[in-house]
Amino acid sequence: MKRYILIALLFTSCSKGFLNLNPPTSLTSASYYKNATEFEQALNGAYTPLRTIVYTGIYQDEMRSDNTFFTIYQANRGLVCREDYPEFLDDPTTSAIPNSPGDRFTGDYSGISMINTILGQLKGNSAISQGATDTITGQALFLRAFYYNDLVTHFGGVPLQLTEITGTDGAFLPRSSVDSVYGQIVADLTAAIPLLPVVTSFPQSGAASQGAAKMLLAYVDMTMPTKNYADAEQQLTDITHMNYALLPNYASVFDPNNKNNQESIFEVQYMSDLVSGQQSDFAWQFMPKCTNPQFLMGYNGGSMNIFSGWNVPTQEMVSSYEAGDTRLDASIAVVEGTISGVEDFTATALKSVVGYTPNPNVDYRYMIKKYFHPPYIAGFNTPDDFPVYRYSGCLLLLAECLVDEGKAAQALPYLNQVRARAGLTALTTATIDNIATEKRHEEAFENHRWLDLVRINEFIPVCTAKGVALKALYGWLLPQSFTVTQDRAIYPIPTREMQINTNLVQNPGY
Repeated sequence: MKRYILIALLFTSCSKGFLNLNPPTSLTSASYYKNATEFEQALNGAYTPLRTIVYTGIYQDEMRSDNTFFTIYQANRGLVCREDYPEFLDDPTTSAIPNSPGDRFTGDYSGISMINTILGQLKGNSAISQGATDTITGQALFLRAFYYNDLVTHFGGVPLQLTEITGTDGAFLPRSSVDSVYGQIVADLTAAIPLLPVVTSFPQSGAASQGAAKMLLAYVDMTMPTKNYADAEQQLTDITHMNYALLPNYASVFDPNNKNNQESIFEVQYMSDLVSGQQSDFAWQFMPKCTNPQFLMGYNGGSMNIFSGWNVPTQEMVSSYEAGDTRLDASIAVVEGTISGVEDFTATALKSVVGYTPNPNVDYRYMIKKYFHPPYIAGFNTPDDFPVYRYSGCLLLLAECLVDEGKAAQALPYLNQVRARAGLTALTTATIDNIATEKRHEEAFENHRWLDLVRINEFIPVCTAKGVALKALYGWLLPQSFTVTQDRAIYPIPTREMQINTNLVQNPGY
């Protein structure tokens, strides 16, 4: 599973006498799913929408939290994503915008559609061995659960499509309840876990494993309306008895030469070969917009640099790290430079953020360093994977679960294990607040913070405080910005989906 194989549908012209026949070079459900290799290729393709989730998560989960913001660039303000920032932009239902909820909604259902086809074609297929059937089914059910979990946590109740759609009948379903969606996720994961392997060697393949499914199930148990902390504790405890471990050095976890390592439970796979189009580009998005990107990246990138300047750590985020926390230097860097014209920034130095004191005569930008591994040989083309679940996250989620169960003393060793790796002293008490703070720094810029805040019901005060601080800094923010209400815990159903499927009802507040 080092790479995802995209299956293209090939169409050829044909004479009038053959209009009712599938061309022999065309791939259809009827002609394709004939052996295990073809099922595995289709399954690989079903992993690719994860990349859409990663990119929308940068804007909708990380930047919407208190961790990051963006550098406004007046010369290209059209890149500001209205749907991603309904707190401070005027129209939260505009759908024709990059990285919008529409992209996420479509990406999730694209993956679900692929999975439903695979599961439908696999059923009763005597040409596939039981072992291959189990392996494919386990991964497919995990992915369907993952995509539905992404939908329910960001949009609420959504239509439950569980079979392959071959016509208009059944294509336009009404929204299912939140409880029903979570019920299906739990059912899929419960069925998937015994079919998935326990990882025994590293680097692992990158495919879904039993550890990944248990991690997802624990998050579901702790997020759904009727919590199941006892099951979450069991799932997370099971993971601690598997073969995962914290790497000694935090920065090495994210080194592209160290993918799928012993700390990785699940990560979205990318590769940079300049041919297949399977590269990532996080470092380019997160670097400052500057006139000389080659200074930082080893390659110019040309006009594409207008897409940079996103997901910028806030000053509050930088200041929130404890003294001596080794994760600060591994996660954030400072780029110094000069300003010419109105806002053209030219980078002149890359410095450590630890102990950094701004020079009043020098402009500077914070930048996420976690995915920064230059030099690069092409613009917006990097090999970095994106972490989804890590063992350190398992330990902290288990600590949170135990505190929720009234077992704070049992939670403390898991919390302190993560702190020790970061070079920090042990705490004497585990609380929801200090676990959330630890999780914020341990999983910084990995798209977890927003849903963490929603899960512990802290997103309103935290993001309101972020708005107060940012409005004091930036006069261009609207006065009504960051009016964060309970309705904003989820996004609107995208306008395009509402127009296509008239059975859908919009979320409150949009």
